[in-house]
Amino acid sequence: MTEKNLVHELLTKFEEHISSHSFGASPAELYDPITYIMSLGGKRIRPLLSLLAYGLYGKNPTEIFSQAAALEVFHNFTLMHDDIMDQAPLRRGKPTVHEKWNANIAILSGDVMLVRAYDLLLPTPTALLPEVIRLFNKTAAEVCEGQQLDMNFEGYETVAEPNYIEMIRLKTAVLLGFALQLGALLAGAAKEDVQRIYDFGVNIGIGFQLQDDLLDVYADQAKFGKQVGGDIISNKKTFLLIKALELAKGKEKEELQHWLGLSQFDKEEKVAAVKVIYEKLGIRSLTEKKMASYFEEGFQQLERLQIKDQHYSKTLVAVTQELMQREK
Repeated sequence: MTEKNLVHELLTKFEEHISSHSFGASPAELYDPITYIMSLGGKRIRPLLSLLAYGLYGKNPTEIFSQAAALEVFHNFTLMHDDIMDQAPLRRGKPTVHEKWNANIAILSGDVMLVRAYDLLLPTPTALLPEVIRLFNKTAAEVCEGQQLDMNFEGYETVAEPNYIEMIRLKTAVLLGFALQLGALLAGAAKEDVQRIYDFGVNIGIGFQLQDDLLDVYADQAKFGKQVGGDIISNKKTFLLIKALELAKGKEKEELQHWLGLSQFDKEEKVAAVKVIYEKLGIRSLTEKKMASYFEEGFQQLERLQIKDQHYSKTLVAVTQELMQREK
C-alpha cells in the first residue's frame, strides 16, 4: 500500500467513525451546531497525525479512533469560539455557527463540544488515562493562552519576535505536538520517543504558521481561497510585519508607519505598497529561512525515533512534506 493509499484509507474509516457519532439530540439548538461544524470537513490533520504516530509502533490505528476524534472535536470547539471572537462570517466557505444561529448558542454548543472531547478520551486504557487527561488539559490551557496572547498583541504597537514565536507555539503548534504525542503514548512508545515526536509536532507546527504568514502575502490568489494580503490590510502582527518593523529605517520606516496608521485606504494599494517594503528589506527570504529552520529541527527529532513500522514513518514524512509545499 502506498503512503497516499494509507492516508486515504485511514481518513475514510475515520470519517465514517466520526460521522456516525452522536453528540446529543435534545435540545436541537444545542446539538445541531455541533453536527453542523463537524460536517464542514477540513483536512482532519490532527487525528491523522495521531493515527500515524500510533501506527509507527506496529499497532492498528483504528483502535484509537475515539481518542483521535477527541482531538478533532476539541479543535473544532476552538474554531467555533474563535469565530465568535473574530466575528468571522464564514468557516470553510459556509456560515459560521454564530452567524447561522447566534453567539449565545455558539458559546454553549462549544462548551458541550469540550465536554464531549473528554467523553471520547474515556476508552483510553486505565493505566494511561490519567497521563492522557493531564497532557490534554495542559495542551487545552496552552491553546487558550496562545489565543489570549494573540488578542493582546492586537493592542500593541510592536511585538518582539520571540514573543510572537511563543504565541504561535501555544495557539497552533502544541495541539499538533499533542496529536502525535497521544498516538505514540497510546501505542506504548518509549518515553523518549513520546517526547521526541511531540517536539517534532511543535516544530513543524511553528513552521506551518510561519508558512501561513508567508502565504497570506505571496500566495496565488486563484489557489489561496481567501483574500491575499488580508494580514497587511488588518495590520495583523505576523512574523513578516514584526521583522519589517524591526529592520525598517529611514524612508521605509516612515512609509510603513504611514500605511499602518491609516484608517481609510485602498486595500490593493496598501498591500502593494507594503509588499514593496517587504521586498526591499528581504522579509520573504528571512521568513523562509526561519520557517525552514523549524522544519529542519522537527525532522531531526523524527529521525531519532526508535520506530517499528517504516511504512508509517514514510507516510508521516510524506504527509508533513505535502503540508510544507501547500499553496493555500
